[in-house]
Amino acid sequence: GKNEYDLLVIGGGSGGLACAKEAAQFGRKVAVLDYVEPSPQGTMWGLGGTCVNVGCIPKKLMHQAALLGSALKDAQHYGWNISQPVHHTWSVMAQGVQNYVKSLNWGHRVQLQEKKVKYFNIKGRFSDPHTVRGLTKAGKETVVTADNIVIATGGRPKYPMDVAGALEYGITSDDLFWLKESPGKTLPSFLLYVSLECAGFLTGIGLDTTVMMRSVPLRGFDQAQMASLVTEHMESYGTKFLKRCFPTKVEKLKSNRLQVTWKNADLDKEETDSFDTVMWAVGRAPDTKTLNLETVGVKTNSETGKIIVDASEATSVPHIYAVGDITEGRPELTPTAIAAGKLLAQRLFGQSSELMDYDNVPTTVFTPLEYGCVGLSEEAAVQRHGADNIEVYHAYYKPLEFTVAERDAAQCYIKMVCLREREQRILGLHFIGPNAGEVIQGFALGIKCGATYPQMMKTVGIHPTCAEEVTKLHITKRSGLDATVTGC
Repeated sequence: GKNEYDLLVIGGGSGGLACAKEAAQFGRKVAVLDYVEPSPQGTMWGLGGTCVNVGCIPKKLMHQAALLGSALKDAQHYGWNISQPVHHTWSVMAQGVQNYVKSLNWGHRVQLQEKKVKYFNIKGRFSDPHTVRGLTKAGKETVVTADNIVIATGGRPKYPMDVAGALEYGITSDDLFWLKESPGKTLPSFLLYVSLECAGFLTGIGLDTTVMMRSVPLRGFDQAQMASLVTEHMESYGTKFLKRCFPTKVEKLKSNRLQVTWKNADLDKEETDSFDTVMWAVGRAPDTKTLNLETVGVKTNSETGKIIVDASEATSVPHIYAVGDITEGRPELTPTAIAAGKLLAQRLFGQSSELMDYDNVPTTVFTPLEYGCVGLSEEAAVQRHGADNIEVYHAYYKPLEFTVAERDAAQCYIKMVCLREREQRILGLHFIGPNAGEVIQGFALGIKCGATYPQMMKTVGIHPTCAEEVTKLHITKRSGLDATVTGC
């Protein structure tokens, strides 16, 4: 055709790279544009998007660092002589994590070269529905034309604009993972699961950590209990919580520490304390402002700024598509972006008609005690089917690992939400405990295949594991009986 490329992908993160590489497999001419705008604190990184650079990957590695710290405490109960107190060196962990991330950046560049995908390190904007323009680092204009364009620019953390000094003195998750030195006494503010995960590993490696929360934790997850169990566990392990508190300003003291002032809604008074680091986690904003979408007519949701797409990821403009965190109403998860990107390339170039299925997507929050879930929350199930048509099986259980180490298991909990009719199809499974991600991943297959409560009861558990407790759930919430598991 008259255009240079068959496919141009704007955004070199999980969704964009998956789409580009898949399209290249079909022998198409593909280009990827990727550009990382430095964070307000000046943090930069390479190809691969949020997940690789400032998201899931560094987060899980730092979570692992904290888990090892707990294991050191447990080890003494199991006969290991570990001289106390143990000390954690941030710079060693950070170096290891950052080196690994850099190896992933390099790996992505190599893969694009091997698959003959052209990579432009430029920030692009639309000039017409088939043309994107951008400047190179040297300031030279590059024009790229393509028959099909996929927008996969994801999001970046927002700053609370109503807090004086927030931008000058605060950091976000974009910066935390690239700090060379320890953040010291830290205030992660506002509860998104990211701030909980960060607060968890900061506490776990021995830093003084206080979370400021405006409202309910883990919005959008199972509010009924799971979120409060996760935060209760964190509190018992030393994370401090300032509940119903609204920060108003951040000031820099002579000592270089940051003084934070907040309003305590319950006490109706102003309070203040000083910290080494203030981290904002107030949500993510889609990276659309500079794309010039209005000019070409790509419709966005005026409230969220996200791009409106249909079931085939198509935008309001023919030949322009969008995948991943940038799209309205989709889960902000790496695996859904990857799957959607691959399927889109297969529909565009591979005679496929298969659409991405966003139902029953499993996910896990890597807090010190992990929370994994798949399917509906109890609230959503009740909303959809009515309280009388839902049966909830649940249990408080004690992981065997916790026994000798005398660890508190008060928050280890499993909840299975089922339909109440004969078949008792499983609508949702929620698990708080060690290795929640590994546990939920296996059960996710069954739930995707329409598993029922009787089938779960016929599944033989692996003894002694935490996951086997799911196959033994027999107490319903409706019964009001004590759900604590005793004995084998």
